[in-house]
Amino acid sequence: MTKTTLTYIMRCCTMCIMLTLFSIDICAEDGSQLWLRYAKSGSAVINAPQGNATIDIAVRELRDYWRGASLTLELSDDVVDDEGFRISGTHITARKPIGLLYAAYHLLRVQAETGQPMLTDCTEKPALRIRMLNHWDNPDLTIERGYAGKSIFKWEEIDGESGTMSSEMQARLTQYARACASIGINGTVLNNVNASPFMLARVYINKVKVIADALRPYGIRVFLSANFASPMALGETKTADPANKKVKTWWMKKAKQIYQLIPDFGGLLVKANSEGQPGPGDYGRSHSDGANVLADALKPYGGLVIWRSFVYGANHKGEDRVKQAVSEFAHLDGQFRENVILQSKNGPLDFQPREPYAPIFDNIKHTDQMAELQITQEYTGQSKHLVYLATMWKEFFSFVNPRQLRGIAGVANIGDDVNWCGHPFSQANWYAFGRLAWNPELSAESIAEEWLTQTFSREFYFVKQLTSVMMASREACVDYMMPLGLHHLFKFDHHYGPEPDGFKAEYPIEWCPVYYLQADSIGIGFNRSSTGTGATSQYRSPYNKLYDDVKTCPEEYLLWFHHVAWDYKMRNGRTLWDNLQQHYCDGVEKVKQFKSVWNAAKPFVDAERWQHVDTLLDVQYDNACEWKDTCLKYFKSLKDK
Repeated sequence: MTKTTLTYIMRCCTMCIMLTLFSIDICAEDGSQLWLRYAKSGSAVINAPQGNATIDIAVRELRDYWRGASLTLELSDDVVDDEGFRISGTHITARKPIGLLYAAYHLLRVQAETGQPMLTDCTEKPALRIRMLNHWDNPDLTIERGYAGKSIFKWEEIDGESGTMSSEMQARLTQYARACASIGINGTVLNNVNASPFMLARVYINKVKVIADALRPYGIRVFLSANFASPMALGETKTADPANKKVKTWWMKKAKQIYQLIPDFGGLLVKANSEGQPGPGDYGRSHSDGANVLADALKPYGGLVIWRSFVYGANHKGEDRVKQAVSEFAHLDGQFRENVILQSKNGPLDFQPREPYAPIFDNIKHTDQMAELQITQEYTGQSKHLVYLATMWKEFFSFVNPRQLRGIAGVANIGDDVNWCGHPFSQANWYAFGRLAWNPELSAESIAEEWLTQTFSREFYFVKQLTSVMMASREACVDYMMPLGLHHLFKFDHHYGPEPDGFKAEYPIEWCPVYYLQADSIGIGFNRSSTGTGATSQYRSPYNKLYDDVKTCPEEYLLWFHHVAWDYKMRNGRTLWDNLQQHYCDGVEKVKQFKSVWNAAKPFVDAERWQHVDTLLDVQYDNACEWKDTCLKYFKSLKDK
């Protein structure tokens, strides 16, 4: 029995003993309230300025839920940050109304965590200017990489001409806005990066205005993903060439049209010349050529162009995919307009359970950047697995300082399921994204504790044991899926389940698992060192040398950067093959332990949500076993040749 296993068993036994000491009355819940499970109070007296919709919301939230006696909300230029706030005794001060709303949610969060209306003097402001969700939602309500139902943006329920929406959508959108504002999210991209050109047609812009009007009082600016070929696709130009005068004029007129309806429109997110999407490269133009045309159109209104660096394939035949973003963009650094931001995924490949940080963050010096994180669990169990992603994001922040970024975007995991996110614990990733975007110095552990106390129970042992599960869950996922730097071993198209032997001639080779394994009778792993593809050279010192040498490369990235013999002796004295087997077995064992902890937690959780999580943990355990058995069987077949 391993030390880790023994620790979990002891924790479970401790929880079982403690259960006998409590008699807990728990009401049925469906998860729809997220972490905003405030009990109505109505006892507080709130003094505040009148006539502002955002302040009115702050007052309403506090009057409804604050259990203290009285509070005074004030606006003052003494608070230097437009979104910040100061709490001093019973006085809350902010420079702008949104700061008062953020302060209200801060107070309610602390009250929900502690059970008391506590007032502690503090001053808060966000670390990042842009804290944004990217919805990959389509006009037909499907969601690319969505695992919690259909889109919450019901376009057919919006009347753009009258500026109204259905009462059902209004209620859902209000709850969405409350949840986002409560964790400091201040922007949302409404549609898929694989964008339909029709999202920029007048009929949709009218509808977008209705959504923007509903979200504005909560401090949330609306953005749209734009198809680069929109002027041509909508039949209004014969080309989408950014050098064409008519194309430039079209974008200028479109920007004017949008801002006449939505004065605080955030801007456009663009995926260009990637995975078949149109872009300036179709006309022999550069990314800066394309981005700057849109930027010039938006600049008079304060709009942004967020240009994704997830570009690979077309112009890089034979080049290692993880190198292509740097190859595509580094030489253009400094050529983008000031209102252009490059948005890059945290890793250089594609949201794998573990990747080294993306080296593009080392190579872009003169263009603002945003990091793109994936809240939706495309590669980490698709809302069937309990995988808390804050630990992954904190790992990324240890290499890339978030305070040097213009903002952070999260690919949303939100759908119209009653509990919003599919898996009850997937709500924690939405919550953690917002909290870390506000303050990236918060620990993943403290955020997990915050979320658990607000979402389930404040009982000490419940919170401690489930925090341990959450903190171990991402590493467990890595262990039972792709340990020691293995990557992209998923089944084709849907990315759910293992297919290490995957190869289809009709697919680009960089989509095939066998390409990334590089496994044979000698060993396994992708050689990206100076003797291989040279991807290590794209990193700053000391990581370039650290990763390049198999002896110094961190073992969690070993097979990402090196092709290693099956009998290679690792730092624990055991062979690579022995270590691979151990990791897969450990991953399965950890999920089994999660099940035990959750079973002991039953008295602390309502029956509906307890059963939902328990059923999904059974699915996760079965999936973990499948990953272990499938991968080890395939690896062994190569090793024994």
